[in-house]
Amino acid sequence: MKKSDTESNAKRLSRRKFLNAGVATAAGGAAAVAMPNIAQAKKTTVLKMQAAWGGGIFLENAKSYVDRVHAMAGGELKIDLLSVNSVVKTSQMQDAVHRGVLDAAHYVPAYWYSKSTAASLFGTGPCFGWSSQEVLGWVNYGGGQELFDELMGKLGLNVVSFFNSPMPAQPLGWFKEEIKDASQMKGLKYRTVGLAANVMQEMGLSVVQLPGGEIQPAMKSGLIDAAEFNNPTSDRDFGMQDVSKFYHLASFHQSQEFFEITFNKKKFNRLPAEHQAILRYASEAENSNFYWNNTKRYSEDLVKLREQGVKVIRTPDSIMSAQLEAWDVVVKQLSSEDPFFAKVIESQKKYAKEVMGYLNLNQPDYKLAYKHYFG
Repeated sequence: MKKSDTESNAKRLSRRKFLNAGVATAAGGAAAVAMPNIAQAKKTTVLKMQAAWGGGIFLENAKSYVDRVHAMAGGELKIDLLSVNSVVKTSQMQDAVHRGVLDAAHYVPAYWYSKSTAASLFGTGPCFGWSSQEVLGWVNYGGGQELFDELMGKLGLNVVSFFNSPMPAQPLGWFKEEIKDASQMKGLKYRTVGLAANVMQEMGLSVVQLPGGEIQPAMKSGLIDAAEFNNPTSDRDFGMQDVSKFYHLASFHQSQEFFEITFNKKKFNRLPAEHQAILRYASEAENSNFYWNNTKRYSEDLVKLREQGVKVIRTPDSIMSAQLEAWDVVVKQLSSEDPFFAKVIESQKKYAKEVMGYLNLNQPDYKLAYKHYFG
């Protein structure tokens, strides 16, 4: 055999070996593609959250937040929602989250403001011409969240909180007679919470702080003369229409409030970044749902209260002006006692002056349009 023939055969054998190897590799790759990956089931993280509500629309709101978390988390993050007093009393909820007894809580800052009067500024502070919507704007874009986090640091609390659900202004409440002048309120035993207690005391009322479920029995027994809780739906659920027939809407004592959802900070920081984002953005998503859902429910239940013989009255402007004057006294006193309180107030005023300056100039008189169509 010639040398050239030998070289030619060697080249053919080498080419055949390369092609066969390529076929084997392709077949192996195809097999790998065809063979499904067996994914390991991811462990579900469960957070135990207690709400300050035993039932009613606020517990529904808490569940709505939880439902949004579950819808976004795809089974990897679950919140076990517990109703009021399931693990600890409402007044102990923040401490329980701080210690890790609870992973989270759904309540309002007014329920723990005894630790710091500045806490009440995050939802139940003075009205600078703004509503709950604008206060939440301050929290998110005016430095409010940073100030709240600073407050948590000052108090040494191992918690991280988000705020949501802008509430309409709370009614002045239920009375045994129609209130036409602030002088009629002096000496009344009145239920409220947070800084509103200071304001009402400045106006001459004797304030009693009670949980929501105890308001109606207390008024029925005569322990209190008048009371507010939050809204027509909750008030109707409590049966306030059975102990009073005079319901005053509109007030500056708690004209802007929202929920606080608080988590144990160490537990929160150990969560994956995507789970932290879900907890945060589910809170933002609940803002819109709360306002749309609750204002509709409140208006429906206000109609039902009227049908049950309740006289619904708008609080006279003279009383609300007296409330603003009382707020001035309370804010001046507390600001002089607590530099951080004063710092928060100044931040709020700066934001409200700018934002409400624009809104007041731009917003038409919606009441004028309402009267045009509905009288």
